[in-house]
Amino acid sequence: MDGMNNDMKGVHHAPVSEFKSKSGLQRIFSAFLYSMEGFKTAWRLEHAFRQELVLLVLATIIALMLPVTATEKLMLIGVFVLVLIVELINSAVEAVVDRVSLERNPLSKNAKDLGSAAVFLSLALATATWAVVLIPLFQR
Repeated sequence: MDGMNNDMKGVHHAPVSEFKSKSGLQRIFSAFLYSMEGFKTAWRLEHAFRQELVLLVLATIIALMLPVTATEKLMLIGVFVLVLIVELINSAVEAVVDRVSLERNPLSKNAKDLGSAAVFLSLALATATWAVVLIPLFQR
């Protein structure tokens, strides 16, 4: 035998990036720092992120003042956190597409359009959630 475990025969390992995360507490600390860099980049470069963050702050203030249950407050705030999450993912997709090529390409357009559609759906969900919670307040 060639000294290889039978379970490992034919298994090819992909190269590991030098940027691969560390383990333990160092990994958690590094992940936190990378996340903060991501927020800074989104704030600096993404107009939609800034708009949606302002919307989240306003929605949070309004939700906390509304005479609704704690669960409803969480839903009202949470849907706008979801919008920000989807926007960050959309921005990441756009950055990768632009990194690959700035030339117009149907696949690049599809990727960007799909990301935009995801943001649209998250905003539609936020609107519907707010409507479901607010309409009964005005019907009292």
